[in-house]
Order: sequence, then C-alpha cells, then structure tokens
Amino acid sequence: MATKVKKSKKFTVSAFLVIIACYAVAWCVFHFIFGSPDNFQNGDPNGHPIQGNLLGTIYKGGMIVPILQSMLLTVLVLSIERFIAIGRAQGKGKLVKFVENIKNALQKNDMQAADAICDKQKGSVANVVKASLTKYAQMEKETGMAKDQKVLAIQKELEEATALEMPSMAQNLPVLATMTTLGTLIGLLGTVIGMIKSFAALATAGAPDSIALSTGISEALVNTAFGIATGASAVIFYSYFTTRIDSITQAIDEVGFTIVQTFSTTQK
Repeated sequence: MATKVKKSKKFTVSAFLVIIACYAVAWCVFHFIFGSPDNFQNGDPNGHPIQGNLLGTIYKGGMIVPILQSMLLTVLVLSIERFIAIGRAQGKGKLVKFVENIKNALQKNDMQAADAICDKQKGSVANVVKASLTKYAQMEKETGMAKDQKVLAIQKELEEATALEMPSMAQNLPVLATMTTLGTLIGLLGTVIGMIKSFAALATAGAPDSIALSTGISEALVNTAFGIATGASAVIFYSYFTTRIDSITQAIDEVGFTIVQTFSTTQK
C-alpha cells in the first residue's frame, strides 16, 4: 500500500499578478514622482530637469523606463518570494546538520530517532525523508515480498515523495531566467530609441535643438542603466536559487541512498 505523503505548506505567488502589480507601481512612480513638476525648470516636465535632479533625468528616459522599472521590481519581488519558499522547503535547521543527524540515526538503526529529527526539521526535505522512513518500517514488517522487491518499493516511495515536494521550489524561476535576457534587450531598445532622437536633433538645420539632444541622450543612458540593473539582478538571483535547489536535491539523494543502503545491509 502506498504511503500517503504529507505535503508541507508552500509559499507561492503568481508571477502574472506580480508583473501586473509591479507595472502599476512603476507607472505611478514614473508619472507622479519622476515626472513631478518640482523636478523640472519652470515646472515643465517637457523642459530640462533641474540641474543635479536625478528624478527628472530618469523621467526624460521616456516611456520604456516604467517597463524596465516594472521588470526590475518583478525580479526583486519574485526573488523575495523564492527566498521565503525555498527557506520553508529546506526546513528549520541547517540542511547539512539535518543530513548528518539522519545518517547517524540510520547507522545506529534507530528509526524512531530519525523520525523525530524529521518532525523537528519540517519542510519538504524532511517530508521526503519521513515518507521514505515510513515505507522502510512497512517493508520491515512485510513478509510476502522478496528483499529486492522491498528495496525497490522504498526507492519508489522516495522518488514519488520527491516528485511531489520538489517541483514547487522551481516555481517562478523561469520568469527570472527570462528577465536575464529580456531586461537587457528592452534596455537596449530604449538606448537605440534615445540615440535616434539624439541624431535627429543633430540633423536639424542650423543650431541643434539642445533640449531634444539632451532628451535623447538621457533616454539612451537611463534605459541602458535600468536594462543592465534588471539583467544583472535576475542573473544573480537565478543563479543563487538554482544553487540552493541543487543543494536540497543533493541532500535528498544522499539521505535516500543511505536509507536504501541501510535496509539492504540490515535485512535478510
């Protein structure tokens, strides 16, 4: 009979809702904070920003800026969400210590101690190990199966429990992976548009339009900055979370191998 795995409470947020909310926030910040008349000479957002006013300079970056801002906010919000979710999946204590304690209990063939360690640790990793230990106890009492069949049953339980618990940890990571490239490309698009406006101002007959020229340059540089910030942040957080997930998967594999080996060596 299959063991019923108790799923841990997972902390997840819809990436679509996060993107919509972040765009709304970015749009409001762009128009009401960066575009405030207080940031511009003569109170005119169509004119020059006040000298040294960073908010007005960002506003001159154009309509691609709120898109880039929303992408950067999305990266930050989803990163916080993944940090909480993966932390809950890992459990309360340090994962390395948990694995060490489980292996020590298994070496002593003390299944009750191992079960108590899982109850204390909690999280997805502990749930997977606990399901395997429960199956272990069932197979010890099973008399109608050969040893190889019992080992396969424990391995199957381990795989099923892992398949149930682990996929949720990678939720929203594809969005972060997309932002690593998309943020840079959108920033590059804004840079190109800004340079086009700058060259258009230079191409006018007579003296170049200084306002149009400075606006184009501002648009190019501001979009470049936001694009780089978005892409770099997404790369850093994506690499960090995938590394943590790999370490959790490795811990489960290590404990699972120990459980199977312990059963194989202690059972006739």
